[in-house]
Amino acid sequence: MQSSVSVVILAAGLGTRMKSKMAKVLHRAGGMTLVEQVITSAASIAPKENMVVVTGHQSARVQELTAHTGVKYAVQTEQKGTGHALLCCRESVPKNGLLVVLYGDTPLIYASTLEELISKHAASGAAATVLTTVLENPYGYGRIIRDGDGNVAAIVEQKAATAEQAAVREINSGIYCFDSALLWKHIDEIGTNNPAGEYYLTDIVEIFRRAGYKVAPMQLASEEELLGINTRVELAQADRILRNRTVHRLMLEGVTIERPETVTIDAQVKIGRDTIVGPFTQILGSTVIGEDCRIGSYTIIESSRIEDNVEVGSYTVIGTSVVESGAVVGPFARLRLDNHVSSGAHVGNFVELKKTRMGKGAKANHLAYLGDSVIGSKVNIGAGTITCNYDGKKKHQTQIGDGAFIGSNSTLVAPIQIGAGSYIGAASVITKPVPEGALAIGRAHQVVKEGWVKAKEAKG
Repeated sequence: MQSSVSVVILAAGLGTRMKSKMAKVLHRAGGMTLVEQVITSAASIAPKENMVVVTGHQSARVQELTAHTGVKYAVQTEQKGTGHALLCCRESVPKNGLLVVLYGDTPLIYASTLEELISKHAASGAAATVLTTVLENPYGYGRIIRDGDGNVAAIVEQKAATAEQAAVREINSGIYCFDSALLWKHIDEIGTNNPAGEYYLTDIVEIFRRAGYKVAPMQLASEEELLGINTRVELAQADRILRNRTVHRLMLEGVTIERPETVTIDAQVKIGRDTIVGPFTQILGSTVIGEDCRIGSYTIIESSRIEDNVEVGSYTVIGTSVVESGAVVGPFARLRLDNHVSSGAHVGNFVELKKTRMGKGAKANHLAYLGDSVIGSKVNIGAGTITCNYDGKKKHQTQIGDGAFIGSNSTLVAPIQIGAGSYIGAASVITKPVPEGALAIGRAHQVVKEGWVKAKEAKG
């Protein structure tokens, strides 16, 4: 990162070809919005106070979803071209140093590429450096026309290209690094003498050349980084590429990912060494997983913390929860919202937790719903147990003391306290507090009528 570098990210367009009510840059790929992906890459070359996102369509929403990044904003109230968009942030960026122009719908650019762009531009002595690449089919893109020294003589749009120019396969990405002082000195010379009547930033090449300055190219070997997102098809392509990068990075860091082509992992996720991730698993949001864990296949974990040596069985869903070291969760469990499973605890198959804290070594191994509960250490929750936390108007809490034993098919009607070391008889409905060390049974007495079946049959 260099304090002398500024970044402008153009993100004002709606993106009509997406056929969406949502601004294009707010669509998600790789676990973040498109514009967040660009901000993340740009953070390697400029401090956040030197980064400006130019918004337009749904400006308030774009700013809301990117506010956590700390960038600044400029608003382009009318979309009059890329040159006009840059003019809109004139007062928001330093007038000296270097300025890099990026696009909010180009999420695949590597941070390392931007670092190289800065380095090559600084060494070139040029007024601007433009990223280029060579396409097999360049139709629709502006062509890079080089001079005898290999510098950029012009950028010619498809409609204006001669047959000879149209045969050129090197294209303009629209990504530039500028000498800021020269850019702001000459930017007002960009005009609207084109069919669209817009201010095209590409015109700055001719303007610089007229003023006697050099414009240098930096050609990328792969076109992948420069993929712009205009349709849902391209969005899916970008998502696949970004997720492939994530699993590749994690595997190089020591994570085993089985059938990586089937796994979905967001870019912000962190996973420790020697953890194994099963096929068709989704790990999303800001999830952090420790070392030596086993995450079973078809599991979904979102914005949660999983500590070391945790086993998560297949088909388990975990959301915004904490699972401490040595715990076992699943298979077929659901930690729905804001749960805390302490070390050594077991949450078994078809058990659902919601806003519940499981103490150390506590167990709920089968078929239970535990909502709004505080469960002590080494508590045993029998199969079929339910905490009735909702009275039709408000939620209430169930508290179970350390070492309590809750028999199968128990119904605990909150608010309720179950004392430490107490026992609840199977199939009990408990509505009153149970003191420590007590046995509570809340069920009707069994009645047995011998010979009842034969008597019924005799009546026909």
